[in-house]
Amino acid sequence: MAPTKPKSKGQKGRAKERATPTVNTREMLAKATAALEAGDPETAIEEARAAYRHIGEQGRQAGAALTLLGHIYVELGEIEKARKFFLTAVGVDDAGALPEDLGGGPEKFLWLAQLSEEGGQDSVSWFERGAAALRAQIQTLTDALDSRPLIRAQQEAVINEKKRKLADALCAVAEVYMTDLSWEEDAEQRCEALITEATMLAPEVAETWQTVANVRISQLRMDEARAALKRSLGIWSELSPEDPAVPPFPTRVSLVRLLIEVGMEESAIEVAEQLIGEDDRSVEVWYLGGYGRYTMGEKLKQAAQLSEEAGWQRIWRSSRKWLAQCLRIFEAEEYEDERLRDHARELLASIKAELGDATNAGGDDDVWEETDDEDDDDESGSDEDEEME
Repeated sequence: MAPTKPKSKGQKGRAKERATPTVNTREMLAKATAALEAGDPETAIEEARAAYRHIGEQGRQAGAALTLLGHIYVELGEIEKARKFFLTAVGVDDAGALPEDLGGGPEKFLWLAQLSEEGGQDSVSWFERGAAALRAQIQTLTDALDSRPLIRAQQEAVINEKKRKLADALCAVAEVYMTDLSWEEDAEQRCEALITEATMLAPEVAETWQTVANVRISQLRMDEARAALKRSLGIWSELSPEDPAVPPFPTRVSLVRLLIEVGMEESAIEVAEQLIGEDDRSVEVWYLGGYGRYTMGEKLKQAAQLSEEAGWQRIWRSSRKWLAQCLRIFEAEEYEDERLRDHARELLASIKAELGDATNAGGDDDVWEETDDEDDDDESGSDEDEEME
């Protein structure tokens, strides 16, 4: 057998290159995203960092890696690092025009709006850049509908999700104009335009109508605020908590406040009870549940109707329990909202001035014991309290 001709240096180099395993950065980013969604930010950040090292600052997927790293650092609570990654991602794609799998789209702008240290106009500017990117995506997808009839349904679903996200951004801007920028001369007109567009984009989204209600309350248009809140509740109140149409926990906490503010205490109490079923350590929800009951009882008491006397007393006893539980968890969790604590104490003192302390020897404001028939007792008008030990 003839001897094999030795490989040249160039051939050896090419063979070595072929032997080097190919790094699939797209797959690494997918693994990082999956880990983040699974609640494992530590694993996510290892994968994302490794991907970014292979991609490089000028790589095609740099924007995707940077945006993902920003999101991971948000989950880790390292906001300053998150902000830096999002800002670097903006440098890669300052108009959000790149495909989303390359880090394009609105996400980095919307995150920077929420993480803005300045707030106010700075937040609005970032939200507007995110909204512009979303509008461009919606237009592109809409223009392509007729050319892709086989996947039209899927495309329409994507468009609707983009519209929902755009409506969320518009509602967020309206919230800024009701708070940080309320002094602006055109704040009310801007809010009106924003919520009008949002309701046209996503009339089936509960949060949109909640923002409408908030604007109407600021305008003292309470009947319209109540109508908007009823429409918001009608979208999700009969659904299971896991349904995607149900607003996030913090959004529903804000809803309870709005319901109390417009005099819809019964609905406020129902939502508060649902929230406590999901998280019975929420100081704010215990406070709002007690406050809603206090307000309802106060209305009955002021009506001075003998037939309703037992009703307000019963409701205030229930309020006493919710407020006592609020204060107990406040201390245990070292909660920091002193205004909430002081108001809970004030309401509790007002109730005790009328009803006295707990009637049973153990003192029924000390420990909450939940019973299966709590709701039945509240609705039926029974004078019996849930047992407190």
